[in-house]
Amino acid sequence: MPHNPGITGETGRPLGILGGTFDPVHYGHLRLAEEARGQLGLAEVCWIPAGQPAHRRVPQATALHRLAMVRLAILGNPGFTLDDSEALEAVPSYSVPTLERLRAQLGPRRPLVLLLGTDAFLALSTWHRWRELFGLVHLGVATRPNYALADAIIEPALADELDRRRTSSAAAITGRPAGCIIPFGITALDISATALRAEIAAGHGARYLLPDPVLDYISANQLYNSTQ
Repeated sequence: MPHNPGITGETGRPLGILGGTFDPVHYGHLRLAEEARGQLGLAEVCWIPAGQPAHRRVPQATALHRLAMVRLAILGNPGFTLDDSEALEAVPSYSVPTLERLRAQLGPRRPLVLLLGTDAFLALSTWHRWRELFGLVHLGVATRPNYALADAIIEPALADELDRRRTSSAAAITGRPAGCIIPFGITALDISATALRAEIAAGHGARYLLPDPVLDYISANQLYNSTQ
């Protein structure tokens, strides 16, 4: 049974994929997804909260709480869907197996775009089976205004892939199912989940940094408070 019956196997417009711990989800995540959808011509963005992320510290909120918060955050946006596959698994979350499942579900021709922030992209060569990503998806790399990936310090193997695969054309990712790297600029919102957790633990207000239903959920479930 598919974990996200809302996505389809259409072969036209690309499907965006946004993974992360979302601990908690906030407006920075939401703006990245929305701007990617517009700039890259995505049919929709599928959100995949990680259950047990393999490359990061254990999230403070449980996978089920983080899944619920993402569900609340994207409710009402027809361009966003939710995949619960990683959050419900009892094993560490790795991108390639999840993307292999999506590729099997959606077929070989549907363009898929994995959405990454710049920091995540620059660490890509540390990911499990990272080179296999290019046979499964395009990479959409969100950059802040006036920032160029060419100015970054990039590990040589990843720099070689960037040189060979980089495109600035959304049409390029529509015309093939996988294999391109396309940077795109987003609005700079200086919001971090780490800082949000600290603000909430200190009893400070976090309203207008994340959606009200998410903030209400955090309060109702006493997430991130100083006694945890």
